[in-house]
Amino acid sequence: MKATKLFNEFFESEKAGGLVLIACTILSLTLANSNFGVEYRDFFQFKFAGLSIAHWINDGLMAIFFLLIGLELEREIYKGELSNFKDALFPVFGAMGGLLLPAGIYFLFNYGTATQSGIGIPMATDIAFALGILSLLGNKVPLTLKIFLTALAIIDDLFAILIIAVFYTKTLVFANLFIALGIFALLLVLNRIKVKSLIPYLIGGIAMWYFMLNSGVHATITGILLAFAIPFGNGDEKSTSYILQHFLHKPVAFIILPIFALANTAIVFSGDISQTLSENYSLGISLGLIVGKPLGIFLFTFLAVTFGLCKLPTSLDWKSIFGVGLLGGIGFTMSIFITLLAFDNETIINNSKLVVLIASLIAGILGFLTLKVTLKPITNEENGIKAS
Repeated sequence: MKATKLFNEFFESEKAGGLVLIACTILSLTLANSNFGVEYRDFFQFKFAGLSIAHWINDGLMAIFFLLIGLELEREIYKGELSNFKDALFPVFGAMGGLLLPAGIYFLFNYGTATQSGIGIPMATDIAFALGILSLLGNKVPLTLKIFLTALAIIDDLFAILIIAVFYTKTLVFANLFIALGIFALLLVLNRIKVKSLIPYLIGGIAMWYFMLNSGVHATITGILLAFAIPFGNGDEKSTSYILQHFLHKPVAFIILPIFALANTAIVFSGDISQTLSENYSLGISLGLIVGKPLGIFLFTFLAVTFGLCKLPTSLDWKSIFGVGLLGGIGFTMSIFITLLAFDNETIINNSKLVVLIASLIAGILGFLTLKVTLKPITNEENGIKAS
C-alpha cells in the first residue's frame, strides 16, 4: 500500500503536534497552579467583541480544526482508506465499538444522575495525541496501522461532532439555523457549478459560522459542513480541497490545538484527588477511555471479521489492533471539548478535565507499551514507502 503525499504530511504534522500539545498541557497545568494561576485563568475569560477569549478559541479556532478533520474525512472517503466499501467497514466497526462501549460504561455509572449528560466524554479520540504516541515507535509501525488509527480517529470525531449537534444543543433559534443551512446550500451550488476559487467558500463559511453560533447549534459544526462544500475534484495537488488541507495542517497542529490546550487545561489541583477519582462521572470517564475504548474497538472489529463483514488489513494482527484500541482511549482534546458542553458546574468541569488527562495518559502509556512489545521493525519498502 502506497502512502499519499498528503497523508504522510498529515501524519507528520499530527505526530509532531501531539508532542507540542503535551508541552502546552504541562505548561498550562504549571501556570494554573503557580502564584500567577488566578491571572492566567482570568486571561481566558477576558471579553472581546462580546465573547470571552476562551469562547473564541472553543467556538472559533476549533471550527478551523473541524474543517481540517472534515477535509481529511472527505479525502479518505473519495481516495483513501474509506473509498473501498469493504475496507472502510473495518475502521467504521472499530469506531462504533469505540463509541458504544465507553458510552455504555459511562451510562452504567451515571444513569439517572446530574452527570448523565457527560456520556459523550469517553467516546472521543484525540488524533494528534494518538498519532504522536504512535510516532514514538518509529520504524516498528506499518503504514496500514497508521492509516487505521487515522481513519478510526476521524470517524470517531465525526460521530462526536454529530453527538454535539444532537445532544448538546440546548435551545434553537430556527431563523439563524435556517440562514446558516441556506448559506451551506448556496456553497453546495457553487461546488456543483464548479466554482474553484476558495474566496467565496471562505466568506460563506464565516457567514455560516456566525449564524450557526447564534442558532444554538455548536458553531464548530460549520467546519465539517464547509469541508464538504469545498470542491474536491479529482483530489490532486491542484484541487481546492487539497490546497486548503495542505495549508491548514501546520497552523492547526502547531497553533490552534496548542492554544486550545493552554486555554482548557488550566486545572487547579485542590481537594482530595482520591475522592475526585471515585466520583461516578470520574469512573465513567476513566473506565470508558481506558477499558471501554480498547475492548470496544477490538471486539467490534473481531466480530465483523469473524462474520465476514470485512477483513483484517494486510500486515496487521489482533495484538496491534488492541494496542491501537488503547491509543484510541486518549480522549484529551475532544473529551475536554465535550466536557465543556456537557456540564455547567465548574467543579465538575475541572474534575472531569483532570480525569480525562489522567485516563488519557494511562491509555497512551499502555498503548505504547503494548505496541512496543508486539510490533517488529520493518523496512521502508515493506511499509509501502520508497526510500528517498
